[in-house]
Amino acid sequence: MGEEVLAMVDSPEEEVGAAGAAMAAAGGAGPAILQVAGLYRGLCTVRSRTLGLGFVSPAQLRVFPVCRGSGQPSGGADGSGVAELEANPFYQRYRDKIQQLRRSDSAAFESRLEKRTEFQKQPVGYSRQGDFVKCVEQKTDALKKQLVSKGFTKDKTLSSIFNNEMVKDKTAEEIKQIWQQYFAAKDTVYAVIPKEKFDLMWNRAQSCPTFLCALPRRESYEFFVGQWTGTELHFTALINIQTQGDAAASQLILYHYPELKEEKGIVLMTAEMDSTFLNVTEAQCIANQVQLFYATDRKEIYGLVEMFNFRPNEFKYMSVIAELEQSGLGAELKCTQNQDKT
Repeated sequence: MGEEVLAMVDSPEEEVGAAGAAMAAAGGAGPAILQVAGLYRGLCTVRSRTLGLGFVSPAQLRVFPVCRGSGQPSGGADGSGVAELEANPFYQRYRDKIQQLRRSDSAAFESRLEKRTEFQKQPVGYSRQGDFVKCVEQKTDALKKQLVSKGFTKDKTLSSIFNNEMVKDKTAEEIKQIWQQYFAAKDTVYAVIPKEKFDLMWNRAQSCPTFLCALPRRESYEFFVGQWTGTELHFTALINIQTQGDAAASQLILYHYPELKEEKGIVLMTAEMDSTFLNVTEAQCIANQVQLFYATDRKEIYGLVEMFNFRPNEFKYMSVIAELEQSGLGAELKCTQNQDKT
């Protein structure tokens, strides 16, 4: 279809609008609309060739006219449902596909008209985000079973990286330099986190173990879901959870080592990633957002994490993108992607 179509619905009196209805009747897009409408409150995303499911492009966000319910049943292929469909401002764009489906498979055409009607009857703001959060939480147990097959290290410990005994006499600054020098030549993400900052992140993770990060793409954003399991933080793309559920594999794992926290006042962190999906710059962008949302002093930013965990039906995905853009964390990645494009 060449482009993504987005519909923002703000009023309880308005029904999801024109483009979704026409594309649902045209075939192929209907299930995508129904699936994503359940996950995005007030935001309807249609699968496209340019941007896949799980991608949202603020530049392409726009409002288009919405249809109010006529109060009449959709009828059959010869009823008012067809007339209402033809009155759709997007009908001309998909007319050939709709007519071809109607001629070749009238039963399928009738079925899609019914699905369109069912979709319009859903209350504005209807969301299955709560079910989605539960799905993510249930996924935790399955994560460890998948790590070895995906090239991740099972039960990765600090002692597997260096000899703890040899750093006992070192200062925090010396250990920080050793850690940075060790990973400087490696293709991975690493950090040394102050005790106070990690304690804040850790305490918040106990009550809010799940959150969403936005990864800038060339002309869009891809969402990644983060799930704390112990001191490990697992990330996988939202599209994986939408399509694979519990079988969705981790694509990035952040390992936090608090062994030196009390004595040295620091927590060491490193990561492993599936390089077929993420490069180091992208993984670093996701890792930076952990501190952005979990270690912030601004209540409104951490409030997004709390909302995602406790009031998921109120959560707005675009708020994550807004905070990311305001922080400037994704600017370097965007610049790199634009350079690659040229």
